[in-house]
Amino acid sequence: MTAARPSDAGRPSLRDLAYETLRRRIIEVELQPGERLVERDLAAELEVSRIPLREALRLLAADGLVLLVPHRGALVAPFTPADVRDLFDVRESLESLAARLAAERADEDGLARLAGGLEAARAATRAHDRAAIAAANAAFHADIVELAANTLLSGVMRPLEARMHWLFRLTAQRDPDRQCAEHQRMYEAIAARDADRAARLAHEHVADGRATSLALAEQWSLPDIDPEAVAARRRRGRGDGGKRAGPEA
Repeated sequence: MTAARPSDAGRPSLRDLAYETLRRRIIEVELQPGERLVERDLAAELEVSRIPLREALRLLAADGLVLLVPHRGALVAPFTPADVRDLFDVRESLESLAARLAAERADEDGLARLAGGLEAARAATRAHDRAAIAAANAAFHADIVELAANTLLSGVMRPLEARMHWLFRLTAQRDPDRQCAEHQRMYEAIAARDADRAARLAHEHVADGRATSLALAEQWSLPDIDPEAVAARRRRGRGDGGKRAGPEA
């Protein structure tokens, strides 16, 4: 299961290239929650016109990564504690279902991919590579949804993929060794075809990260943000240790 949005043609379109670049920069927190996105500057930086850029921003808004303010412009979604809470509410239910179905339906090739994902996460953990850890963890959860072999579930989960990857990156301070151990137990339950245990472990794994993630969300989020006010701010240059003032489109 992938969050990519390929062009209908074999070659990526300018919209696709802009989408993938901005998606990566948001997930990797190069662009901060609440940061103003300036069409003029982004179009010049990405070497695209405003039309494919606006199409990319609409796709990112559908992913929950960008907030579009009518007649004002765009900004990186604030991702408030309430947003994090809502995401966990959905994940606790749907990911436990995915693990249950994966235990019932996964084939040997799928289990091999899941085991490979575990090894990638362990390698990233040993290297203390937070970005790689977040990517590997997001891929592990996406692989379980794919192994569930339920088209409707995949369709429901697909719009959440980017937000989950973003969450894993924003909460990179969480103990990666503990996450690896929990993923290992989930894998073992799925491989053993123990659907009840797989569902229980998946629920416990997601629930275990709720309190820590909410606490971290209080640090990065802007709970009192006024999107229209942020979108209306004029550019004041870039300074203050790399923090960007909200420029005008």
